[in-house]
Amino acid sequence: MKIAVDDLRGPEIAAFLDEHVREMLSITPPESKHALDLDGLRRPEVTFWAVRDGGAVVGCGAIQRLDRQHAEVKSMRTAVARKRSGIASLVLGHIVDEARVMGYTRLSLETGSDEFFRPARRLYEKFGFEYCEPFAGYVPDPLSVFMTRTL
Repeated sequence: MKIAVDDLRGPEIAAFLDEHVREMLSITPPESKHALDLDGLRRPEVTFWAVRDGGAVVGCGAIQRLDRQHAEVKSMRTAVARKRSGIASLVLGHIVDEARVMGYTRLSLETGSDEFFRPARRLYEKFGFEYCEPFAGYVPDPLSVFMTRTL
């Protein structure tokens, strides 16, 4: 497997991300969905990584700069057929390492509060994220939880 910054121009990554957004909308009402679409991920303050295995996209993750020291983890996704195979841990570890290199001292994230998102919350806890109040313009939402960690 290879993790690399992706320019978000290929049709395979577009389809992978479209599936992500559609899945989030099937679980979460639009007003509580915070997954970025392709245009949102193409903004200059976002760094996006794709995980490829034999050329196929099997995972992704991103960070969005909030300020000079604080970034938000975005677009964590593993291909359905590859869930529970270690890809999410690989991506999150890479994001944490790269955030340090970029000079960030804090990473935060928003994820869902229902059962579907329990594996994601456990992963974030394993990587030292702790629950926190909403940040960066988020508002309290019973369908969201917020987590943060220092680097």
